[in-house]
This record gives sequence, structure tokens and C-alpha cells, in this order.
Amino acid sequence: MKCIVLMFDSLNRHMLEPYGCDWIHTPNFQRLSEKTITFDKSYIGSMPCMPARRELHTGRLNFLHRSWGPIEPFDDSVPELLAKNGVYTHLVTDHWHYFQEGGATYHTRFKSWEFVRGLEGDPWKGEVREPEKPELSPGQFTLPGLSKTRQDWVNRKYIREPADQPQAQTFELGMEFMRGNKDADNWFLQIECFDPHEPFTPHEVHQKLYPHDYEGKFFDWPKYNKVAESEKEIEHLRYLYAARVSQCDEHLGKFLDLMDEQDRWKDTMLIVCTDHGYLLGEHGWWAKNKMPWYNELANTPLFIWDPRSQRKDVRSEALVQMIDFAPTILDFFGMTATKDMLGKDLTDTLANDTPVRDALLFGHFGGHVNVTDGRYVYMRGFADPANKPLYEYTLMPTKLAHTFPVSELQQIQMQEPFSFTKGCRVMKIPGFPQHIPRDAPYECKTLLFDNENDYAQNTPLNDPAVEKRMIGLLHKLMKENEAPLEQYERIGLSTIKDGGDLA
Repeated sequence: MKCIVLMFDSLNRHMLEPYGCDWIHTPNFQRLSEKTITFDKSYIGSMPCMPARRELHTGRLNFLHRSWGPIEPFDDSVPELLAKNGVYTHLVTDHWHYFQEGGATYHTRFKSWEFVRGLEGDPWKGEVREPEKPELSPGQFTLPGLSKTRQDWVNRKYIREPADQPQAQTFELGMEFMRGNKDADNWFLQIECFDPHEPFTPHEVHQKLYPHDYEGKFFDWPKYNKVAESEKEIEHLRYLYAARVSQCDEHLGKFLDLMDEQDRWKDTMLIVCTDHGYLLGEHGWWAKNKMPWYNELANTPLFIWDPRSQRKDVRSEALVQMIDFAPTILDFFGMTATKDMLGKDLTDTLANDTPVRDALLFGHFGGHVNVTDGRYVYMRGFADPANKPLYEYTLMPTKLAHTFPVSELQQIQMQEPFSFTKGCRVMKIPGFPQHIPRDAPYECKTLLFDNENDYAQNTPLNDPAVEKRMIGLLHKLMKENEAPLEQYERIGLSTIKDGGDLA
């Protein structure tokens, strides 16, 4: 048996043909949908990049205890568990965050890995002189000094032709593994592309698919902030993103060709997914992280093929998320999920669309805590405008690109073990709250939406009965995930009664 996880970053489901988009060229995603089960109610878990990937390994939510961080010593890792049970595991990626301090223990869980260099701020090519760049739009994402934006301008000079692009190389290396191990059994392959993540730098061949008039300053990487740009600039970014998606579609097509050529469908599970979506002006926002996790971000594309049941060209309404992949993959290889995995095995869902849950939890460390039952989405905001109390629980004190500052480590307390830390006490470190936009206090409030009648989430719902039920689901799931007590206090649920009433 073999399993392939093909993962994109920041891929919007509403910009794919299988999910109703009629203006972006994605025929191979449509082809994929016809060969798999397409999930309509797939949701994020913990955001953004590395928290999502920790869930892929561990099968449990990350965001209630930890921000961006590595695999912990007490974590169960699916690639590691597979390798210990005779399954060869291989990672091919151009996602450079794996090789920063905050993600440095993920790739080492695989038996082997390959890393394609050069995207975003990957410290790849060395250039002492200041790199040349065009006149930038005020909306272009920039950081001062020797930062990832400076490095990005250095890297761009070395990625000129379609074959130079990291995504092209990543797919080719993944398919090289498939060709080289065509007749081998018991392997797991993860092909992971940073695209269509910003900056949006598609090659000209894909840009030509979306001709448009734009004469403004250079703009292909928006700031993570409120939209302050013109309609022309918004349109320009959307077309660049569309070109990136079409680039993903082209390489997906080559991958599907090889699946057909090798008749991989008879014995290979395939999961095609993303970590989250991306806002391109919707709700007045660019990107992710600072705003509530609206449907454009949270309701993700997901396609799964299981050769055991062989169901294809059908859609599923089951509520699923990334934590479910771990137990599902382990079951596929004849293994049992560990006791600390809270994800649901989707084997019966893939066979006959059996539901696995009535609600699921999702969020971002220090942000809203969200729950959905498939129809309603409840975003629980902050009780205190300061968004406290908030703590990180870890044995690996690193963040995105570096260790915790010494000033934060001086405030360490020791926390008695959680059930999932395997008897280990952990460091309890004051956490820094999710950014609260001073000019947009609305974004911090509690919100309730009815996806059935307002999928675009333009009009928050005022329905006390529905809110009470959603609070009950939220509280139940936080308890199941062993949320620290201060998380309840932070969102004003520390005095909840049975049934969802607040004292």
C-alpha cells in the first residue's frame, strides 16, 4: 500500500472549478474532483502554516496551547510512526518554514527529504549589495533591513524560467520518487508546495491567461492588513493570484498523468489539501491572521481517493479537518491511532459518507476560538480588550524564525503535565495576544453566521437560541481538547453552566 499527500499553501476553494469558480482556469482540479471524493465541509484546525502541519503529524489541535512552533518531544508524528512500522516516508517541499527554528523538527520525522530553495524570504543566495527593485506600491509588503523581503528580491533573480520555479522542481522531484519506487511497496510520500502563497510571482505564461489593464506601481505581495488599495490594485492582485492557481493546476495535471500512467489508483491513497485560504480584499482584508477566520480562509478544498472503497466523482457533506488525516493514514497502513490523537478516522466516511462529528473547533493562537456545526459558524471574541490571559505551553521554546526572547523566558513557570504530554511537565510562558487592529474593533467581537443563508458571511446573525447551542458545542470541544483554564477566561466562558448558559 502507498499513500501520497499533496499539499498546497493558501489555496482558495472558491477559486477552483470543482467549487463553482467559472473564471479561473483549473481543469485539472476538476479532473481531480472526478477521480476522488470532494469535501464541501472541510475546515481548518490551527492556523497558520506550521500549526496546521503539526496537526497533520499529531492528529490533534495546536492553537489552544501553542502558537507557531516545532514538533514537541511528546508529540506523536505520523511519518515517524509509519517509519517505525516498516513504511518508508519521504518529503519533497519548497516550504522554507520547515528550515527555520520554529519548524525545524518536522522534516526530520521522515526517512528522507528534499528541499527546493528560493521562495519568499528563504535565505538562499547571498548578495551584499542592496538588490535592485522597481518602484513599489505603498501596499507592497516590506520589512526593513536584512529581512525576508530584501532576501526575496535577491532570490527572484534566480527564478526566471518556468522550470526554475520551485513548484515545478518540487513536483518533478515528487514524481521522480514515484518513478524510482514504482514497484516498491509500503511507502508514504508528502509533496508540498508553497504556492499559491504570496508573493504572487507567476510566470508570464500563466499571467497571460488573465489579461488586464494595470499601470500602477509594482504590487504582488499585500501587507497583512486592512485594504487601503484601489479597485484596480485589488483586481491586479486577484489576477496574479489566479495565475498562481493556474500554475498549480498545470503541475497537478502532470502529477495526475503519472498517477494514470502507473495505475496508482489501484493501491495508493491520495489526499490533496491545503492549510488555509487567503483573503484578496474580501471583508476589507488582505491575507490572514489578523482578522476573523472567515469562510474564504477556513472552509478549505479537500479531495481524497481511497483505493479500498474506490468511491469517486462524489461529494461529501461530512465535517472534517486536518487532524483527521493522521488516524486515517495510520488505518490505511493497518495501524491504530494513538490515544492522544483526537482526529477522526475517515475510513467509513470515504466508504459510505458516514459522519464523524457534529461540530469542530478551529482557530489561531490568541485569536477567536471558532466552532461550526456545518451550518452555523460561531466566532468567540475576547472578553478583555487586552486579550489576556494567554500562555504558551512548550518544551521547545522557539517561534517562527527564532527562539523565544530571553525576556520572555525569564517569566517561565512550570506546568503540570497535560494528558497528551506523556507525563512531562512543560514550560508555561506568557503569550503575546493576537494583534488587535485599533482601527477595527469590530474584528475582535463575537460573531455568529449562518452559512446556509449567508455563506459570504456579510451579515452577523443575532439569534440567542442558536448562540447558546453553539456556546455549548464550543465549551464541549474545548474541554475535549484539554484547553487551559485561562483560554475560557480569555473569551469569557469561565463561568459557563451546563447547557451553554453563562452565569
